[in-house]
Amino acid sequence: MGARRPGQHRRGLRVTAPEGTRPTRGGPSTGRGGDRRPVRPPLDRPRRAAYEAVAAVHRDDAFANLVLPIILREEGLYGRDAAFATELTYGTLRHLGTLDAILTEAAGRDVARIDPPVRDALRIGAYQLLHTRVPAHAAVSSTVDLVRAVAPGATGFANAVLREVSTLDVDGWVAKLAPPMETDPVGHLSLAYSHPQWIVRAFSEALGGDLGETARLLIEDNERPPVHLCARPGLIDPVELADQVGGAPGAFSPYAVYLPGGAPGDVPAVVDGRAHVQDEGSQLVASALADAPLDGPDGRWLDLCAGPGGKAGLLGALAAQRGARVTAVEVAEHRARLVSQATRGLPVTVLAMDGREVGADPKLPEGHFDRVLVDAPCTGLGSLRRRPESRWRRQPSDLPPLTRLQRELLGAALRAVRPGGLVAYVTCSPHTVETHVTVTEAARRSGVPVDFVDARPLLPAGMPGLGDGPTVQLWPHRHGTDAMFLAVLRRG
Repeated sequence: MGARRPGQHRRGLRVTAPEGTRPTRGGPSTGRGGDRRPVRPPLDRPRRAAYEAVAAVHRDDAFANLVLPIILREEGLYGRDAAFATELTYGTLRHLGTLDAILTEAAGRDVARIDPPVRDALRIGAYQLLHTRVPAHAAVSSTVDLVRAVAPGATGFANAVLREVSTLDVDGWVAKLAPPMETDPVGHLSLAYSHPQWIVRAFSEALGGDLGETARLLIEDNERPPVHLCARPGLIDPVELADQVGGAPGAFSPYAVYLPGGAPGDVPAVVDGRAHVQDEGSQLVASALADAPLDGPDGRWLDLCAGPGGKAGLLGALAAQRGARVTAVEVAEHRARLVSQATRGLPVTVLAMDGREVGADPKLPEGHFDRVLVDAPCTGLGSLRRRPESRWRRQPSDLPPLTRLQRELLGAALRAVRPGGLVAYVTCSPHTVETHVTVTEAARRSGVPVDFVDARPLLPAGMPGLGDGPTVQLWPHRHGTDAMFLAVLRRG
């Protein structure tokens, strides 16, 4: 289906005949007077919401974390119904690769040849059959009802496909369809744990070729991640925040609180700006820069890629305690506005400009800042738990333009920092091309003397699995965080 036009009404369940079928002329009838047959009960709203979210992701290139809350609100779903719709949406998107392989086998045709509305409905139905406790008969009948609403002529096809899916559990399907681990470990892990093969290879390389640990990472990527809050220092104590939300303080970040459930936007401390939603790994890398020992002045901090503002908010709160100021740069105006909202009341100045303009714009002079954060745009492979659709959208061809931008931004940061000052290079990706290769190449090309600072002592004592240094790679399966990479450099 085509993308929704500007101003068009919100996505709805469209009654569409699948390719190769025709609806019966005049529609179904009871005969006398052409009266319609009794209308079936309406679709249950959680499944309808999940379908609309999954369809929007595939039809409109939408992001589930943005469209699903809107759909839930418009459907009036809360509590258990909202949780079920969320589970169906994110679970289907996480397991998409494996589900599609199973549906291809069950349907006897590639999923690409199935009409998109039917395909998305079948994906949701297969997820229920293979990954939830929904009884098989309920998963099949509810999905057939969904197909009846979006493609009436395909109900028999959908029923047959789902009954075939139900003949095996997910382990049985993997055993049947995945290549052997002994001869094709990447292909096996890819199908077993629903990640594209190129991402499996990248993760394995970053983990030193350890396939067992790679499998544990892939498994963790498919789990629903907890919501982490950041208690802004000086504004609210994390223990107090944990008590208020019924959660627990984080395992590593001194500012982290784990939210046990509910909408984080309803937390009073989030509403009034004393806390914000932020993965614990992001908190750790930002606070590592702020806490790193520094000789000389320490009042001018720079966040060179600040949108949407989580790290700028934490740095701003820390700066307020230390008499420092943060300059937050964001090239996209709408994201710069988000940074302004996220840092309201903090000593943060937001500039809507390109961070690479250091030295070419008087607002970003060279050799001026004491601490600089480069949270560089990246593939986002480290946050696939939270944005599962990204694993299917990203391609290896995305890397060259991204790594070029990363090197340019890090080079700009090294120009912006004063001699003796610190730069933290951060990506939410473990891909070695975006981490070690980018940072070493940018340092080599910078034209200024650069020393690597061992980042491990800048993280909380006792954190496991930090490697040999001087850089640090965090992992979901080791630390319960997004896979954040951190390199700290000191300009000579």
